Amino acid sequence: MSIKSLIINPGSTSTKIGVFEDENLLFEETLRHSTEEIGRYASIVDQKDFRKDIIMNLLKEKNFDINSLNMIVGRGGMLKPIPGGTYKVTDDLLHDLEIGKQGQHASNLGGILAREIGDEIGVPSFIVDPVVVDELCDIARYSGVPELPRTSVFHALNQKAVAKRYAKENNKAYDSLDLIVVHMGGGVSVGAHHLGQVIDVFNALDGDGAFSPERAGAAPSGALIKMCFSGKYTEAEVYKKFVGGGGFNAYLGTNDMRDVDKMVDSGDAKAKEARDAFIFQVSKNIGSMSAVLKGKVDAIVVTGGIAYDKAVVSGLKEACEWIAPFTVYPGEDELLALVQGGLRVMNGEEQAKEY
Repeated sequence: MSIKSLIINPGSTSTKIGVFEDENLLFEETLRHSTEEIGRYASIVDQKDFRKDIIMNLLKEKNFDINSLNMIVGRGGMLKPIPGGTYKVTDDLLHDLEIGKQGQHASNLGGILAREIGDEIGVPSFIVDPVVVDELCDIARYSGVPELPRTSVFHALNQKAVAKRYAKENNKAYDSLDLIVVHMGGGVSVGAHHLGQVIDVFNALDGDGAFSPERAGAAPSGALIKMCFSGKYTEAEVYKKFVGGGGFNAYLGTNDMRDVDKMVDSGDAKAKEARDAFIFQVSKNIGSMSAVLKGKVDAIVVTGGIAYDKAVVSGLKEACEWIAPFTVYPGEDELLALVQGGLRVMNGEEQAKEY
């Protein structure tokens, strides 16, 4: 019997939904919210009823019978660090989404909305591989400063989805493989997937690895300390240099790799050097993860929006294809990744995890 699902992926100024029958998309919609609409609410959780009403009204407009659904899956939010997988939206998980255990973010609403709608129609609700997935081995947490352990914040949903896709397409079990997965989007994360666990990963938000379209990645710590105490910048201004204003934004004034490629094609030497530096840094990250996996790498899987960029992928292959074969899955399909996580539980391929 086919399984129908509603998938909910809230962003800061939008709510993206999809309705699926098994893995087949019946329809999807990105519901935009103006700054004025969002600004009426004091907190993220206060937006729940507003966003729910918009979703329910859209389903009515589509003449879709909500009672035909078999499950609801929401984007996971800022929970405590947890292993990867599909989780039931239990009372404890719901509570931590509502309070924002590790911070307030629109993605927290995914599980909250999934639980409320699921309860109303009597079907299960799940979240899948939130950004707080943490499977680091103990020694990967060492930074050299005990007060500042390395943390796991990365594109877990898409990394896990493409790793499992690669395994399925090659008739292998995900937990039998050693993979390096490279997600390149607004941020970059490179992870070592060892037998189904991401045992090391470069923090994609504000700590590690290559610079990206809008993030600085790792920076010289001594120079950073001097910048922080120079008196020239506030804490917020320094952070903006690293998250949002860093990377290609800082070097070239754009966070769009298509713009960078146009600059390169027009003969802009600075843009060419910056793109080469990006390839250089991501290649170093891949090489680092190959050492984490002790050189036994089944494949390097490249994904994210920048995986469409032929020059970048070609440069990475030239630098790293000696390590392992490349497989490229450009873009990211978060709605499909979420429905696949739910289906693995509903079809008995995996057990739902308890938070």
